[in-house]
Amino acid sequence: MPDSFIPITEVLVTADCWREAADAEAVILRAIAAAAETADADTGGAELAVMLTDDAGIRTLNKNWRGIDKPTNVLSFPALQPTAPPGDDDPPRMLGDIAIAYETLCREADEEQKPFDHHLSHLTVHGFLHLIGYDHETDDEAEAMEALEREILAQLGIPDPYGMRERIN
Repeated sequence: MPDSFIPITEVLVTADCWREAADAEAVILRAIAAAAETADADTGGAELAVMLTDDAGIRTLNKNWRGIDKPTNVLSFPALQPTAPPGDDDPPRMLGDIAIAYETLCREADEEQKPFDHHLSHLTVHGFLHLIGYDHETDDEAEAMEALEREILAQLGIPDPYGMRERIN
């Protein structure tokens, strides 16, 4: 895959519980690379950060930024994009930040009978798509975003994360 698509990704571990997932950084970097290539986004040379936190940490973020006082699985914080064309001396463009909660990820993976790394890949892809402008506020937006998630995850050898939900409905 061409490096021109792949953003520079820093993975920050802020909670000790992530020590249980020694390969988390590799899983995240692989998911970001696949998402950047498949989404055909202009992300080469751009930067993003993925914070691996716990339920308490993500609950604080969720409360402070969304007014929702409970933990969630993943949060994305897209950076404001410059309006002027980039100059030669400009720093790399920031895409934004993603936060992922360990306990919620584990609980959901167990409930949905998914491997941990598959669910981590899905949450990473989901968060990345938010950083590059995708959303799921309307049914049409949700369908487009979920279709792209399915395509990216299939390239990683991960089954449709929404398949079980659709069979139930």
